[in-house]
Amino acid sequence: MPTQSPYRIELAEEQRAILDERARAHTAPYWEVVRARIVLLAAEGTSNREIALGLDTTPQTVCKWRKRFYEEGLGGLEDRPRSGRPPVFSPRSEDGGESHRL
Repeated sequence: MPTQSPYRIELAEEQRAILDERARAHTAPYWEVVRARIVLLAAEGTSNREIALGLDTTPQTVCKWRKRFYEEGLGGLEDRPRSGRPPVFSPRSEDGGESHRL
């Protein structure tokens, strides 16, 4: 495994501002925060291994998100559609609970 990633990240000011906001968001989904932090650290020149250790993830995960950002920009950090049946939720009654009949 190479020590230096071939995907060098250079951020425009607008991209950095968006990623900083995502990385600091306390109410954002965890995946969004981690991906933003990965890209920000990569832009600082941090190795995949160091990023992985700091964010408690694997170097493979860091490599995936670094590459996707390099190739696709901010849009590459979003989830992609997955195969399989979409989740199905049962309808709720109007009172918010289950209706019971006696």
